Amino acid sequence: MMKNPLRKRLPKEFVGEIGKYLVIFLFMTITIGLISGFLVADSSMIKAYDESFDKYNIEDGNFELMEKADDKLISSLESYGVAIYDNNYIECDSDNNLNGEIDSTLRIFKNREEVNKVCLMKGKMPENIDEIAIDRMYADNNKVSVGDKIEVAGRKLKVTGLVALSDYSALFSDNGDVMFDAIKFGVAIVTKEGYEAFDNVKVHYDYSWIYDDKPENDTEEKKLSDGFMKELNSSATIIKYIPRYGNQAIQFTGEDMGSDQAMMIMLLYILIVILAFVFAVTTNNTITKEATVIGTLRASGYTRGELLRHYISLPVITTLIAAVIGNILGYTLFKNIMAAMYYGSYSLPTYKTIWNAEAFVLTTIIPLIIMIVINMLLISVKLKLSPLKFLRHDLSKSKKKKAVRLPRFKFLHRFRLRIIFQNIPSYVTLFVGILFAYVLLIFGMGMSPLLTHFQKETLDNMISEYQYVLKAPVETENENAEKYCYTSLEISSKKFSDEGVGIYGINENSKYIDLKLSGDEVYISDSFADKYLLKKGDKFKLHNKYSGKKYEFKIKGIYTYPSSLAVFMNEDYYRELFEVQDGYFNGYFSNEELTDIDDNYVLTKITEDDLTKVSRQLKVSMGEMFNLINIFAIILFILLIYLLTKIIIEKNATSISMVKILGYENREIAGLYILSTSIVIVISMIIGMVLSTYILRVLYRSMMSSLTGWIKLYIEPKIYPQMFVIGIISYAVVAMLQYRKIKKVPMDEALKNVE
Repeated sequence: MMKNPLRKRLPKEFVGEIGKYLVIFLFMTITIGLISGFLVADSSMIKAYDESFDKYNIEDGNFELMEKADDKLISSLESYGVAIYDNNYIECDSDNNLNGEIDSTLRIFKNREEVNKVCLMKGKMPENIDEIAIDRMYADNNKVSVGDKIEVAGRKLKVTGLVALSDYSALFSDNGDVMFDAIKFGVAIVTKEGYEAFDNVKVHYDYSWIYDDKPENDTEEKKLSDGFMKELNSSATIIKYIPRYGNQAIQFTGEDMGSDQAMMIMLLYILIVILAFVFAVTTNNTITKEATVIGTLRASGYTRGELLRHYISLPVITTLIAAVIGNILGYTLFKNIMAAMYYGSYSLPTYKTIWNAEAFVLTTIIPLIIMIVINMLLISVKLKLSPLKFLRHDLSKSKKKKAVRLPRFKFLHRFRLRIIFQNIPSYVTLFVGILFAYVLLIFGMGMSPLLTHFQKETLDNMISEYQYVLKAPVETENENAEKYCYTSLEISSKKFSDEGVGIYGINENSKYIDLKLSGDEVYISDSFADKYLLKKGDKFKLHNKYSGKKYEFKIKGIYTYPSSLAVFMNEDYYRELFEVQDGYFNGYFSNEELTDIDDNYVLTKITEDDLTKVSRQLKVSMGEMFNLINIFAIILFILLIYLLTKIIIEKNATSISMVKILGYENREIAGLYILSTSIVIVISMIIGMVLSTYILRVLYRSMMSSLTGWIKLYIEPKIYPQMFVIGIISYAVVAMLQYRKIKKVPMDEALKNVE
């Protein structure tokens, strides 16, 4: 069978458009490589994470009691069908560089051998009283290595190993926090003797449980958990109760990795669709230039199918080669980069690379299908025309081609408008690309200022330098300390997971909170209002997750307190509502540290470090990612503008040649063609900035819905002029390249296609 001679044209067509194909090929290769590397690392880590539940015997939940549980209580609780394990811990200030200043807080456990086992990442486990093994990610963030000495609660300890605690894959110090904190908070392991050597340190009586018979599904697990909580609540005073399915320190990592995968795949497919449209528009332009040749081939017996296969060959071949090389890079170089990013955010155990076919299908087969389908749909429409129409260069689908009637503008203005109308498909693709690039750019550029603004707002609106929540009312001699009442209730919502809301009962004449409350009036924090879209006059319901009792409140107003979801009410109303005695309190607001309260009576102490952990951690975890997104968006922006303006110049090569013959200079021609594109690009950038803001708002709420707490969306005003300047500079570079292309258009071009 004789080979199709059209194949011989492919190398010539490739060389003729080598700039376009190389640029798209490199961009696609790097993109597919990054996504492929991400999917390989992500799926491998998810598998290691899932296997860790059995491998390290991770708890089904934990609870903290006001006092140490005795054998009778443990025996009573175990009759419910659970095994109880002592998981007591202490929290100590740590000086990691021995400079005499407190750097962070360490949560210290005795070595676990039955439940929540430890993965040793480097070094060895502590064996002596003055040795300690600390969390690997915490060590990296605080520049601590194996063999270093750190000071913990006044004791100098040698770091013998770096570990990952299976129940702290995300370092949440408090389950109600919006974000974990691996900078100012860490977990550590010491020997039993080393643990007992800490004197005058508050002990947290924490216990883990494992069900004797594992629940078959989430519904059964929740039912078992609720039943055990009622049993526990009737036997002891609970400080906290966290079933595994609601434990952010355990679950956050797995949920985040799973959601990241869907987002990255969607990003890849959007890019492939945009590039497929670029290829289709480019190919249609080539078909227009080669109309006479196509007409001759069709008249000679070549079918539409043969021509269609020919014209989609190069886009498909480019995509295939980019996908194959991208996957090779993804499974080697980029896999390690992506794994390092995960290890920079989460305290994960050691993982093994899993080679799976799914990543190959998602990054090779599906992009190929997208490329083929879009190009076939858009190119086949053009090839449906008759051979005679191709020979006549009449590529209009309508019987009579009518020009759009233009207003009575000056000639040059009408000429530019005509150029715009003639290139609408290219400009539409360009607009979609600019919009997508701007969504990425506003996200990448906006996150760091958002976190900085959130941190500033949090610090500017702190209630006090120190907030104490006590286990029981304890008096202090500090006259500036102000008593308040505090508890936590739960809110349920269809859009968000159940989460805690802080309830403050405050003094009517509080010097720390500027609110005048009386009766049953309540104010809510602005973060609470923004997350649940509440406003003055609305009603909302909360419940006590231990007793199941429900409460309904009507909003009197909104109070600026961005750091947490909170409700503020009069202390008398609080005591009446929660049925506690007159004069009851369990917290202090103070601008000075209260040194005369025993640590054993302090349930929680909230300081500036606690309130800023979200912004601090996200900047460390996501800072490099934000910069990568910015670079990616700018490259995409330049690439699309370059390719599509190149098409417009090539499509109008005959017209440019004609006006050169008529005596127009290159500068004047650029004023017609480049200025027309400039107008479209500037309008696209302005509309793109507006639309990208609305798109970001939708994406942001979706992204934040998986987190507890809330960070209000803030877009720094100066980002918009920065985005516009980046767009203009990027286009200026492309415009200079296109000006050179206009200069190279020969005058005899107009004589080649005389009709």
